[in-house]
Amino acid sequence: MSLFVFLAVLAAAAVHAGWNALVKSAQDKATTTVLVAAGSGLLGLVVAPFLPPPAPAAWPWLAASAVLQVVYFSLMAGAYRLVDLTVAYPLMRGAAPVIVAIAGVGVFGEVPSTAGWIGVVMVGAGIGGLVFAGRGRGSFGGIALALLNALFIAGYTITDGQGVRLSGSPIAYALWGAALAALPLVGWSVATRPALLLAALRGRAAIGLLGGMASMVSYGVAVWAMTQAPVALVAALRETSIVFALILGRVLFRERLGWIHLAAVTVVVAGVAMLRGG
Repeated sequence: MSLFVFLAVLAAAAVHAGWNALVKSAQDKATTTVLVAAGSGLLGLVVAPFLPPPAPAAWPWLAASAVLQVVYFSLMAGAYRLVDLTVAYPLMRGAAPVIVAIAGVGVFGEVPSTAGWIGVVMVGAGIGGLVFAGRGRGSFGGIALALLNALFIAGYTITDGQGVRLSGSPIAYALWGAALAALPLVGWSVATRPALLLAALRGRAAIGLLGGMASMVSYGVAVWAMTQAPVALVAALRETSIVFALILGRVLFRERLGWIHLAAVTVVVAGVAMLRGG
């Protein structure tokens, strides 16, 4: 992994944590999630037609990724209703790289170097420490939703890793992926909660657009990076967003951070350094 790709994925991780904090801060998290997805999808629909389209072989993967992301957005909103950001986010984002690393060996034939595997394990161990530190700060249902969501995060990561390599156009792939994921979410909201969606558009349209832009940037950089470096390493490095989420959770929501949190963050950072070497 080159230094440029490393820094780009790291920046995308910070942006990702930021828009998740935006959803966590909202009173109606489900509608805000739809607004963010709609903002991202709108950007995709506006920009994607001006770029070369993804190759035909990539479209089945795009469709599969969109389905997985619809479930991901829904589970994310549910988890944030029930548990702290500093608990739900590490569970969702931390378990996914381990799943991706194991599956990536069979799907892509990518076997990380020894340093890369050590980095993946260290990041996972650090996440375990963060989850342990957050015990008792949310309902069992919220924790279960967050863990279940890790499977869908891993699913669309692996799917996108395959699809983007067939697309011939990583940026267009990311833009169309955002648009396809947004359509069913907006359609569901229009069909089941039209009044709430209209009220949200009147008062929080700018928030949705800002969150959508942040989501699009973080997603687009990650998808592009998968064409430049092994999928498992990109996925694991992207999960350093957990460190940024901890900071935001503490600063914005006054969520508790004890010594176990700090020790776990240190392990995560050390794991990132190993990933850089792998």
